[in-house]
Amino acid sequence: MSGTLYVVATPIGNLEDLSLRALRILREVSLIAAEDTRRTGRLLQHYSISTRTTSLHAHNEREKTPRLVEQLMRGESIALVSDAGTPLVSDPGRALVNAARAAGVRVEPIPGPSAVLTLLSVAGFTDREFSFVGFPPHRAKDRKTWFATLAARADTVVFFEAPHRIEATIGELTDIVGPERVVAVGRELTKAHEQVVICPISAVLGQLTSFKGEFTIALSPAAPVSKVPAAPPSGDELRREVGLMTQNGATSRRDAVKRVAERHGLAVNDVYRLIEQGQRTIWP
Repeated sequence: MSGTLYVVATPIGNLEDLSLRALRILREVSLIAAEDTRRTGRLLQHYSISTRTTSLHAHNEREKTPRLVEQLMRGESIALVSDAGTPLVSDPGRALVNAARAAGVRVEPIPGPSAVLTLLSVAGFTDREFSFVGFPPHRAKDRKTWFATLAARADTVVFFEAPHRIEATIGELTDIVGPERVVAVGRELTKAHEQVVICPISAVLGQLTSFKGEFTIALSPAAPVSKVPAAPPSGDELRREVGLMTQNGATSRRDAVKRVAERHGLAVNDVYRLIEQGQRTIWP
């Protein structure tokens, strides 16, 4: 019987956020596959967990996945963890999860901390739809297109940004999305120097106390575009349209009025009323 691959969410900052279930799993598995064994080692040391670890990151995942699946098939259970938060959310591990499932291995999620949900819970932008879109592109042209796409979104959009690009990103959001659009910016969420700023984009840089740390950004939804109903055409305009249709006897007057009414979304009687207003003779 094969073992189980546990996908374990770990704290994004505060070590006390590790769930009791995650704590038990990390103690019971045969191996912990970690994005960074040194960073995970600090968490394990805090809780006096002696489980063996191995690295699994973007540069070795393809090479190490077959060996880890073999261990799972032999009956050993493995916990997959990232540096912080929920694995596979802008983190490595997808190849291992897919390979394990393809081999018939049980893959079990162990939920826990998430920077995305942590920020959304205090942003107050929506209680319905939101999208997580990862990190912005690196290339300048791609970034402009990416931000322009976000500007028109009708849902709350959440993304991550690196500290060395946060100032440029806020500047681009100001130019492309608009200075008055409200954003929530979370810096070092759940950590000792946590800061959450919720304000118009133009005011963000002035309120951040530091540009260091990990950033999560939530962009509020675009304001709905109000559709002002078009004014109904005048009686003279309707008379001209009906006249063009009925000239040379191509269309009966009754049918012409009906077609004009459908074109403008009016009732047939309203078309007659508008045509007759101020007119002694209906037809030209």
